Amino acid sequence: MSVATAIFLALAAGFAGFVDAIAGGGGLIQLPALLIGISNKPLPMILGTNKVPAILGTSSSAIAYFRKVRPDLHATLFMAIPAFIGSVSGARLAASVPKSYFQPIIVLLLISVAIYTWKKPHLGMHENLRFTGKVRNYLLAGCGLVIGFYDGIFGPGTGTFLVFILVGLIGYHFLKASATAKLVNISTNLGAIISFQITGHIWWRLGLLLAIANITGATLGARLAIRGGSPLVRKAFLIITTILIAKVGYDWLTTK
Repeated sequence: MSVATAIFLALAAGFAGFVDAIAGGGGLIQLPALLIGISNKPLPMILGTNKVPAILGTSSSAIAYFRKVRPDLHATLFMAIPAFIGSVSGARLAASVPKSYFQPIIVLLLISVAIYTWKKPHLGMHENLRFTGKVRNYLLAGCGLVIGFYDGIFGPGTGTFLVFILVGLIGYHFLKASATAKLVNISTNLGAIISFQITGHIWWRLGLLLAIANITGATLGARLAIRGGSPLVRKAFLIITTILIAKVGYDWLTTK
């Protein structure tokens, strides 16, 4: 790998960590950069290598959040374990399922998420928890399983979907939802890493190099989000969701 390529990938990883720490969606930046920078490598290796900076960057932003914003550890537990299982399963199928199967569905879901959030300006500004007891636990577990599977097999927008579910369905404010989503996202990344490592599809030296940049960006992003609170996270969430719609939609249309 050339020095220029390494610098390009490191800059992309740093920016991805910054964006992901605020409202999710870092995969929108980091994964395409890897697809460009190491296009000569097999797709499973690119996907597996991508998870190394992702999990370390997400962990660093989770620590930054935890110091100021207490995530819901009960919700995290019920969501993270099924998310881990789903991610392992998804990663095992990552090389055999065409990404074009997911793209139109993801675009429609993201459009729905963006419209719903935009039309409800007070959504996520204050905590307004819905459901109780077993019902909430079942919802968290089911959503965790589905999103974990998606993260293992495809990935872009995982953090965004996690934040939206915790805000729109469960009723957390944006800042707490983002903090909780980070812990669940660690679980999905860990499941994918284990699965990709078993098949030898992780380039660890590159992954750890990019992790340094991702951690730096994630720490800065988490601090900015904490300082700006839920209003800032909501704005970033809408911007990132819109960009995700454009990116995934463009990829789908150009590969048809």
